[in-house]
Amino acid sequence: MSLRPVRTALAEAARQLEAVSDTPRLDAELLMAHALGTTRDRLLLGSLGDPEPDRFAALVARRLTHEPIAYITGTRAFWTIDLAVGPGVLIPRPDSETLIETALAWFAGRAPRRILDLGTGPGTLLLAALAEWPQAQGLGVDASEAALGYARRNAEALGMTDRAEFRLGDWATGIDGTFDLILANPPYIGTAEPLPPQVLEHEPAEALFAGADGLDDYRRIVPALPRLLAPDGAAVLEIGWTQAQAVSLLGQEQGLTSSVYKDMGGRPRVVRLT
Repeated sequence: MSLRPVRTALAEAARQLEAVSDTPRLDAELLMAHALGTTRDRLLLGSLGDPEPDRFAALVARRLTHEPIAYITGTRAFWTIDLAVGPGVLIPRPDSETLIETALAWFAGRAPRRILDLGTGPGTLLLAALAEWPQAQGLGVDASEAALGYARRNAEALGMTDRAEFRLGDWATGIDGTFDLILANPPYIGTAEPLPPQVLEHEPAEALFAGADGLDDYRRIVPALPRLLAPDGAAVLEIGWTQAQAVSLLGQEQGLTSSVYKDMGGRPRVVRLT
């Protein structure tokens, strides 16, 4: 066992992680909390004087190869829930919480009964929405069996297996009925766009890239929305920050009304189609 206290190990790890991370101290604290089997808050409040756990160095070494923190710890917080994640699934981003905020604003005092999440990944958007509306039922569709495995485990951990169904599928193909709320965070990165190593080398390419202009999947999703949307329903789509006009136009070509919403950084992040 290391004789160094946690605070010393954290400081050294943060210095090392400066080479691969914009948030080296935060990364070190999250990895240390994981190594200790505690939360970051409890670590900072009561464990800084404890001895460094043996497994911490190995976790830092993994991060130094650009492996995402969420894959190392196996979990990621999103909205009000915690999700299990791992290789083969897109890691939930804080910017995607803009979709839930947009949906909440649209429904205001009422609640959706049926929710569809296209490209659900580990269940991110669907399970966050079901946490907001306890009487709602939802369907999550994804082309990845690995992602659906995580989604089902997350639904079970959150006590939502009776309300959340997950299905292997190709966007809206074969989906029947109508939905009050349709959520989607499709791939929207152009094939030539640069990405940081922790994304490009670790997260699934099929969840990131969508043709030369990043719009290929919108061209498949948006035409299906008129038949899937219930009266007074809304489709809430995440976009790349330069794509608001293009995705809005795709919706307008289908007779839908579009509105654009910005993320916490002030960039266009969501197109709502009604």
